[in-house]
Amino acid sequence: MAFHRYLPIVLSAFLTWHTPVTADPLTFWDQKQRGANSFNNAPPDKAYFAALADTGATWVRRVFSKWDSNERDFLIGSADTYDGLVAADVAVVQNVLDVADAAGIGVVLTPLTVPGSRWIQQNDGQFDDRLWSDPVHADQFVAFWRDVAVEFAGHPAIVAYNLLNEPVPEKTTGLAENAAMEVYQKWQADHAGGTRDLPALYTRTIAAIREIDAQTPIMLDAGFYANPRALATWPAPMADNRVLYSVHMYEPYAATSPRNLRRDTPLRYPGTTLTYAGEQQVWGRDQVAAHLQIGFDWAASHGSPSNRGVLSEFGCMRRWVDCGTYLTDVIDAAEAADVHWAFYAFREDEWDGMDYELPPSLAPRRFYWLSESGRADKLPRDGELMTLIKGYME
Repeated sequence: MAFHRYLPIVLSAFLTWHTPVTADPLTFWDQKQRGANSFNNAPPDKAYFAALADTGATWVRRVFSKWDSNERDFLIGSADTYDGLVAADVAVVQNVLDVADAAGIGVVLTPLTVPGSRWIQQNDGQFDDRLWSDPVHADQFVAFWRDVAVEFAGHPAIVAYNLLNEPVPEKTTGLAENAAMEVYQKWQADHAGGTRDLPALYTRTIAAIREIDAQTPIMLDAGFYANPRALATWPAPMADNRVLYSVHMYEPYAATSPRNLRRDTPLRYPGTTLTYAGEQQVWGRDQVAAHLQIGFDWAASHGSPSNRGVLSEFGCMRRWVDCGTYLTDVIDAAEAADVHWAFYAFREDEWDGMDYELPPSLAPRRFYWLSESGRADKLPRDGELMTLIKGYME
């Protein structure tokens, strides 16, 4: 065991247990919140959060797993064998939280890499299935989140813990991502109680967090990359009443993703016809809304109010000619459903694809040239897509 990792955590736990938290972070979500995702390669600074606040955003889904560490995996030490939070990395996260709080931005802590599941881009392009196949790693996942609660409970910037970005327990089982609902439901029933039962893992993890932190809301991504259809297969909602149900939206992915721009003739929106739920579907405004609504309808059917639903990621390639139309339809659907939302992404420092401040005319090679030469401040930030998004935030 690496005791040096635990000393700051023990001290923080003492302070947390002896310092009353007066503000209930759940009240943050009582009103509509609109925000962004931050998947930066380096910890964001004061200027970053100030610029984000200037957009009208009130919250950020703060990913930290890309940041440099003296250990193999930031904060957790190693996804192979978890034995406690890394003290130096804890300090980095604390500093970022302090800076976000000073800017008035609520933070949802979100890992990409967790015990037993190293993010594919940090794993030589190989999907890591261990969390979904080995109970030892599930135990370590639960222990990790208990440790996070010990360390960060009560920080005024934190408005939720998002347990895992885009979990995919279905990945290696042969289930199609947008299979017919009866197929989805059978899959969930067949895996109930097993290592791939996502709601069961969430239930265990929530219980461990609540031993330490009774207040912080917990945001739960649905399965199969936070697909609304996967959420709709859960047999019941969580027993905890401080849970937020989270889905992502990139459908139709064949049109919104980078590979579409590599086609000789890119797919258009609206109007693209693709296989969906075993049938051919023409994608447009109504289809986008219906895909999202299936998850939120499930939550509503179990008595969960709309302000406990979150569209926590959505986007399209900024250079795609139909991106503005698509973003409008997705945001309109989220607004109509009366759920919180956060676009992907704000000023990502190593990828330009969905940085809507950048105009479509800015070639990716210029983004990389300026960024890698330390002149990111010279990037033009007058993109109309960001103007579109800001119009909804005001």
